[in-house]
Amino acid sequence: MNRQTTKPAAHLATAGAITANRRIALGQALGLASALALGPSVGRAQSTAKSFANRPIRLVSGATAGSASDILARSLADKLQAEFGVPVIVENRVGAAGAVAVQAVLSAPPDGHTIFVYTAAHTVVPLISRTSWDPVRDFSAVVPLGVVPNVLVVSPGKGWRGVQDLVSAARSKPGAMNYASAGQGSATHMSAEKFKLATGIDAVHVPFKGSPEAITETIAGRIDYFFAPLVSALPQIRTGKLQALAVGTPQRSSQLPDVPTLAQSGITNAEYLFWIGMLVSSKTPRELVAQLNQSTLTALQTPEVREKLNTLGAESLPMSPEQFDALIRDELTANAAIVKAAGIRID
Repeated sequence: MNRQTTKPAAHLATAGAITANRRIALGQALGLASALALGPSVGRAQSTAKSFANRPIRLVSGATAGSASDILARSLADKLQAEFGVPVIVENRVGAAGAVAVQAVLSAPPDGHTIFVYTAAHTVVPLISRTSWDPVRDFSAVVPLGVVPNVLVVSPGKGWRGVQDLVSAARSKPGAMNYASAGQGSATHMSAEKFKLATGIDAVHVPFKGSPEAITETIAGRIDYFFAPLVSALPQIRTGKLQALAVGTPQRSSQLPDVPTLAQSGITNAEYLFWIGMLVSSKTPRELVAQLNQSTLTALQTPEVREKLNTLGAESLPMSPEQFDALIRDELTANAAIVKAAGIRID
């Protein structure tokens, strides 16, 4: 374990500006959701979208089978298959920090039949490892499928009533506290590093191979805190084995309505969005990108997909391709500041 010393103020100036831009984008996204609910143009978009699909559509997932992004992709596949009139197949291409899936997408014809289903790791991996691809140059964003909140959890035995108690404890003994992650550069790690920068605390990073082990160690009290994926931590929160102090998203989670956000707990510039989304090659014609966006937004509003989002503890984040592209660019800038401050590398 390597302890990292950061200078939070300089990096938070950048991250704070990005957070403000992100809030504007989120507000615009909510406006788009209302427009979709009322607009008659959706039907026209559906009919034109069918015209380009002349063979099976592949949803290439960079995540393992059974992961949140894989589950969501499979729930959407049936809806998109019914709309396009061709088979929609989910392919899991796992390995090399998403590079295997990236290669499968970028080597295919850019005609809307090969779609990358990935996560916010798209804006982290190129910053912490050597890649042959660029997340902006080589990809066009299509649509976010949802946001899976990370929740700040601790063992009830710690006796902390809220986030400020945790921060006070960490400040009273700099370097004595530790925090878990599901691996270097993971969303759980990025959430924790952004929290460290926002609060100015000094704590030791303990990376695990995945969330289950990190949750086990947090329950046991050997780990002081963990920004856990909500879907992974929710059963233990509900049984009282874990105490949820805050969610790391701009809004409260519908699954934990009584748990405040970090901002509501007095910690600003600490929110972190772990999104799942669709992207295509940047060479894909813009009209196809727009058609895929509209068709997927329609599918996301169906009761079956909404229920799947709810099961995953995910919140919808409807955006246009342009809004999603802007979010990705903003995140790359904000994440670069976090990576630099924390000295995160995986190669």
